[in-house]
Amino acid sequence: MTSTLWQRIQTSGMSSLAVMGMTKNTGKTVALNHLLAQAATAQVAIGVTSIGRDGEDRDQVFFIPKPPVVVWPGTLVATAQATLQRAKVRYKLIDSAGIDSPMGEVVVVKVLEHGEMEIAGASRGSDQRKVIGRLKQCGAALVLLDGALGRSQHASPAIADGVMLATGAAMGGSMADVIRKTRDRLAILGIAQADEATRTLCEPVLSQGGVAIWNGHGEVQFQANIATLNAGEKLLEYMDTDLATIALSGAVGRSLWQALMKLAERHPGLTLVVADGTKLFVENADLLAFHKLGAQLRAYRGINMTGITLNPYSPMGGSFVAEEFLNAARQAFAGYDVSDVMLEHKIKNNGAIG
Repeated sequence: MTSTLWQRIQTSGMSSLAVMGMTKNTGKTVALNHLLAQAATAQVAIGVTSIGRDGEDRDQVFFIPKPPVVVWPGTLVATAQATLQRAKVRYKLIDSAGIDSPMGEVVVVKVLEHGEMEIAGASRGSDQRKVIGRLKQCGAALVLLDGALGRSQHASPAIADGVMLATGAAMGGSMADVIRKTRDRLAILGIAQADEATRTLCEPVLSQGGVAIWNGHGEVQFQANIATLNAGEKLLEYMDTDLATIALSGAVGRSLWQALMKLAERHPGLTLVVADGTKLFVENADLLAFHKLGAQLRAYRGINMTGITLNPYSPMGGSFVAEEFLNAARQAFAGYDVSDVMLEHKIKNNGAIG
């Protein structure tokens, strides 16, 4: 039976979707498997790859059993060669992505039967774009990118047409706490994309890496391929210059953010451009304080949040009543499509909420 989540994705016209988890055990793999099953039923040519590694039997941090990635006949999978030794399905080698990873070359295979696979794809955003393109060339009408927020500072859901965010009780705390944490994360992920003129100005540093500063005339004051996490001290050297725009290609942590706040105090019209919201390791309150100073925060690539999936269960304890969690989340995230795919499946099978 077709789910409302799958219907929304199909009618959107998107050709790539990142399925991201707020943290481990928030139901990302369950949501991914749901979409793979729906695609198989709808006979949609589907491709799947991963940011890093997924589909292993146990969570590699907490060693909690986790659901495997379940693929279907015809699914195109881009994964590192080492994972194929553990595949529980027959497959046919289709192509090479031309990308190396710690687990071997990333290749494209066509699945020949229903079963489980471990998937380990490219970790760098530029390589992920290549993999998505290769899966499309091999016939995928929709590519699913499986990942987790913060898994790699080089990985980003902004390379996909849309993002499905999985959140749930595993975030810890009460239902209200989980909703608050999710709302704050959505605010960070949802920072607006910069205008075309600003994107053009920042493109060299955002594509090549590093940090850059421009004055009000668009002239480069400083540009270097240095680690962003440690760039605060360098940026502060330009405190008393004509400073209008800063571009940062990598992660923005607490110490760097403190330096940016000082610069914003001195330059109220400052525009800060980051690769996307996944690079910000600060709180939503920090963003609000930055904007209050008259500064602007923009993303080089904006993230299109397609929807939110919920997991009311936590393997660490503190689970929620599914129906109550779904209702509360839909009220809290009124501007988003919110789903609990397991609850929807249960309702459709039983004809009522059990």
